[in-house]
Amino acid sequence: MQNKDTAAGEIFRFKQQHWHLLPERVIYWEEEKALVLSDLHLGKSAHFRKAGIAVPAGIMQEDLFRLQQLITRYLPVRLIIVGDMFHSRHNNEVQYFKIWRGQFPHIQVDLVLGNHDIMADEIYSQLEVNTYDTLTVRDIHFIHEPCGDSNGYQYTFSGHLHPAVVMAGPAKQRLRLPCFYFGRHCGILPAFGDFTGLATLDPYPDEPVFVIAGKSIIRTQ
Repeated sequence: MQNKDTAAGEIFRFKQQHWHLLPERVIYWEEEKALVLSDLHLGKSAHFRKAGIAVPAGIMQEDLFRLQQLITRYLPVRLIIVGDMFHSRHNNEVQYFKIWRGQFPHIQVDLVLGNHDIMADEIYSQLEVNTYDTLTVRDIHFIHEPCGDSNGYQYTFSGHLHPAVVMAGPAKQRLRLPCFYFGRHCGILPAFGDFTGLATLDPYPDEPVFVIAGKSIIRTQ
């Protein structure tokens, strides 16, 4: 079941929980008072510039500002980040995040380590970020890379793929848009970071998919 969120998203009742699916590519988990997101890839633009690849400046600041707005709106007590919070090793943008983090000392930040989260443990500790290989809350399991059809847990959310589906427009145009995917055993979160690609999914007909189209959430099946 679902109904409209007052903040232009959708409230999806699933696994006896209320998930607010937001166009900012984040879930607000009502029962846990938590924002759930994946694949921020903070520092990715700095990593590319260091390698001599020209990318726009300010991408990280814009992403953290979006997250700050969500924190102000929903007043979470917890952030659950499902992998790839940072893109690579320590760089100057880590210090920027430390300053940003200082605005929210009351919020618990839990990071499920992704393949790009390769900084030393003491850096995460200095940032007041708790790290886990896997995390289970209320029988909901979080890992970074997508799980198999059956993994022994009640339900699993992952990130990593930056999922999308192809939508057909009225003029026969085809758009590939990010989405929230709720598979039979495993769900996949969209990438929060703007500086990320997309991977097209081919879901089964009975698997709920919510497409993010600008400031709207559209259920396609």
